[in-house]
Amino acid sequence: MPSSMIRIEGLTKHYGPTQAVKGLSFEVPRGQVVGFLGPNGAGKSTTMRILAGSLNPTGGKAFVGDVNVVEDPVGARKLIGYLPESNPLYDEMMVVDYLRFVADVRSVPKDLRAPRIKSAVERCGLTGVVSKDINQLSRGYRQRVGLAAAILHEPDLLILDEPTAGLDPNQIVEIRNLIKDLGKEKTVILSTHILSEVQSTCSRVLIINEGRLVADDTPERLTAGADGSGEVFVVLGHRHGQPLDAATIRASLSAMAGVTAVEVAEGEGAGTLGFRIRHGADDVRRTLFETVVKNDLVLLEVRRTHVSLEDTFRKLTDNKRAA
Repeated sequence: MPSSMIRIEGLTKHYGPTQAVKGLSFEVPRGQVVGFLGPNGAGKSTTMRILAGSLNPTGGKAFVGDVNVVEDPVGARKLIGYLPESNPLYDEMMVVDYLRFVADVRSVPKDLRAPRIKSAVERCGLTGVVSKDINQLSRGYRQRVGLAAAILHEPDLLILDEPTAGLDPNQIVEIRNLIKDLGKEKTVILSTHILSEVQSTCSRVLIINEGRLVADDTPERLTAGADGSGEVFVVLGHRHGQPLDAATIRASLSAMAGVTAVEVAEGEGAGTLGFRIRHGADDVRRTLFETVVKNDLVLLEVRRTHVSLEDTFRKLTDNKRAA
């Protein structure tokens, strides 16, 4: 069994003179939940459609497990559960009838259809609506039906394109929790514009821009700064209430190992000073505490600050800034 669930090698896709995907390459191991991000027109949906076998690439290769999706699209689809952004459903069908239809199309063995449908209904929270027509359901429940249909044949890979688009905040949380649950046993690649969803759901983030991969890392590292660097904000006071000398304290903090810059910031009133301490990949908080004690200071507040994923995303995909 191959260790990679997804392997993309030099993938390209042209729409006439427009090149939507430009030599894209990456791998996703089994059991990983990956956020696939990019601005509109970056090539996300094109890449996901190629993976799902519904669109042929212009060049390069794409594998699901050890199956080449171009040479054996039917074999690849057997391994994939795909929820496209539009989530096409047959509105006139009851939920249970639609799932029976999908089970038939997916060639689920007849003796397994009833238990598979029962399991999908329970996992996706559809027990109370199985006898309703799909056109009677809210958008949140329609997404649940789409997810249930995607997992009926027990695929190894789930491809989810904007699964929470158009949902209200409560519905977003419900679908997000469902994706987390599914991610415990399946590989998931998730495309979304809701970046907080990626941070709470995914263990890895891929960002593409203009058809090219521009970032591949964990959410934590993407929000920590370049090379894992970070920043700590502290508010200090004097142990015996004596006046604080900003220059002296700044010099002591700057001398700590791993610190790259120290800026004086606003404190919390009289007798306090704030400092922003920039550091490299190593955590400096233990050394910070020792320095504070050594200098007869009191640590009133300490917190790590991060670059937001939104800021990282904008920096990597702002073509005007890059120009």
